[in-house]
Amino acid sequence: MKPRIALIAHDKKKDEMVMLAAEYLDFLRGCTLVATGTTGARLANELGLTVERKHSGPFGGDLQIGAALVEGQIDAVIFLRDPMTPQPHEPDINALVRACDVHNVACATNISTAQLVLTQLKLVSQNQ
Repeated sequence: MKPRIALIAHDKKKDEMVMLAAEYLDFLRGCTLVATGTTGARLANELGLTVERKHSGPFGGDLQIGAALVEGQIDAVIFLRDPMTPQPHEPDINALVRACDVHNVACATNISTAQLVLTQLKLVSQNQ
């Protein structure tokens, strides 16, 4: 089965998300990807990835991804958070991260953990 990965990045982390996705481009092309609005648009437009786009985070996109996660439709979340900028939808962010914890779904919130998660998913998918 193709890995199902959610990709989310705060505004100041969107460039990092595009660079991360470029690093794992061949692998991500074989995955089912879902992303919040602007992040998904950038990944599609700049890298040619096929991405199911949800609303942007402040308009409920984090909650939409959380609902898919609860339904078992997400295997991992890459959420590049900006810890230095207050977010108006912080309760939604916390709910998504909590849902990852409750449902035992890997959730990477910085580049280092994102690389570890993507590398492991790539290895597992190659061995299937």
